[in-house]
Amino acid sequence: MKRIITPLKPYLLSLTLLSVLVVSSGFADRYFEIARHLDTFASLYRQLNNHYVDEVNPAILMQEGIGAMLSSLDPYTEYIPESELEDFKMNYVSKQYAGIGASVFNNKAGKVIISEPYEGFSAQKADLRAGDEILSINGVSVIGKTSNGTTDLLKGQKGTSLTVVVKRDGESKPLEKTLVREIITFKNVPYYGLINDSTGYIKLDKFLENAAQEVRDAMVTLKSKHRIKGLVLDLRGNGGGIVQESVNIVNLFVEKGLPIVTQKGRVTDRDVTYKAVFHPVDAKIPLVVLVDKGSASASEIVSGAIQDLDRGTIIGQRTFGKGLVQQTISLPYNSLLKVTVAKYYTPSGRCIQAMDYSHRNTDGSVTQISDSLKHEFKTRHGRLVYDGSGIFPDVTTPEIRYSNITNTLISKMLHFDFATQYRNTHPVLAAAREYKMTDAEYEQFLKFLADQDYSYTTRSEKYLQELKAQALKEKNFENIKKEFDALESRLQGNKKDDLSRYKEEIKEVLEAEIVSRYYFQSGKVENSFRNDADMKEALRVLNNKKLYVNILKGDGTYKIIGKPKSLAFVKSTLAAETENIDN
Repeated sequence: MKRIITPLKPYLLSLTLLSVLVVSSGFADRYFEIARHLDTFASLYRQLNNHYVDEVNPAILMQEGIGAMLSSLDPYTEYIPESELEDFKMNYVSKQYAGIGASVFNNKAGKVIISEPYEGFSAQKADLRAGDEILSINGVSVIGKTSNGTTDLLKGQKGTSLTVVVKRDGESKPLEKTLVREIITFKNVPYYGLINDSTGYIKLDKFLENAAQEVRDAMVTLKSKHRIKGLVLDLRGNGGGIVQESVNIVNLFVEKGLPIVTQKGRVTDRDVTYKAVFHPVDAKIPLVVLVDKGSASASEIVSGAIQDLDRGTIIGQRTFGKGLVQQTISLPYNSLLKVTVAKYYTPSGRCIQAMDYSHRNTDGSVTQISDSLKHEFKTRHGRLVYDGSGIFPDVTTPEIRYSNITNTLISKMLHFDFATQYRNTHPVLAAAREYKMTDAEYEQFLKFLADQDYSYTTRSEKYLQELKAQALKEKNFENIKKEFDALESRLQGNKKDDLSRYKEEIKEVLEAEIVSRYYFQSGKVENSFRNDADMKEALRVLNNKKLYVNILKGDGTYKIIGKPKSLAFVKSTLAAETENIDN
């Protein structure tokens, strides 16, 4: 039988034309929808302006509309009008301004109080202190002003002088200080130094301009001057910043050519993988990265890459889980749109984004990515890691949770007020690393509290009052009144003992605040070394070479990192379903 061969070209051409028509039709429909909704929005906006019963502010109306539209997407996509442009640059681009180098706040009495003078700047050089009350700036009274209004008066053109009058406890009359405004640049690395003779420490607060260079400079100094044999990089509380800075920081520790992070979005042509392009400063030195739930975005790029490349040990608590990438786009009238354009993926291929903004609940709320949707990935040495929930540390430490009494003392600024009093009556203090509050000083603190309000309500007391309310409603309270009164009395007795029960915890808070009055932020960091549980764990790992190697090799319990609880169940269920289908 003779085979008949049908030419394929006409069919292929027809299919191609059909595909083009379908795609073109899809684009046309989409652009028609966009145009239709824009026309509707403009018409609605115009009719509101023309017919609403009260006068409307067009700018505010539009701002509200834009805000509502963007809030339906994710918290990181936002519109920045011209009036907020400088604040945006301060937060996301470069932390610098011309001022005196001090932060202020309004205390419970509404007074403007200096909360912290920054070391090395005009305020500190003029001996303005935390706790000083600002009365006037250049003859303008700040009594009744907000902290933001006072900050605006303190800022100005570089090199201009200003006179600040402050009231200080222990001084018979106000103090007048003349200062010169200067460019205040906040370092990405506020502190680096030695934890012990052989271990270096670098605290990285943010990933803004020059962050990688600051980390490099700190590393080079620690290596050349102190010959360190191990390094701790502290990313706790670091909310992120510029992606390229995080890439360059990882590059300091890994060999040239290794992947660090991949950025993937809807427009695949713009997907990009960032690799190490420089030779590292040190690709061998034992490294520990400290993280917590405040470590986000660029911090997670660094910790995720270090973990996936098995380059160092991650210690602390699970990170925040922000795997979204933002880009700024210029808009008319000197405004900006900061928009989420992609997600980033660590070298193993996992995305650390924890919140699912694309699938909201019916009430508009957002939940974490379901365990059933999480996937398993492997690090360079075969350790198992998982996506969808931030970066799980290799070694987990307990989260610091203060007691009710400690949280109350902090929230009511009583630790701050005591430290102010202490500084004004103690001209000098022992070195930051050495200072430890004595029992006699703690007794002074208890006397200080004698006429202060530090009352608080525990959760147990709230539940007890709810029980009373329900019992009264059901007309049954008299039957349990005796037991209720006894329990209430017992709870009150427990609260009275809290200042003694949590003495060591409270002392740590007081020590940190007192030390900062003499040695500023660097002193606070050094003083914390003694009680820092994460730091102790970091030193334990670095001092045990075998343990450090076993963690990176994935031996024993270090083979699986942060496995979702229900993932094994999901896998077994899917396997069973597949077997049933096959049968």
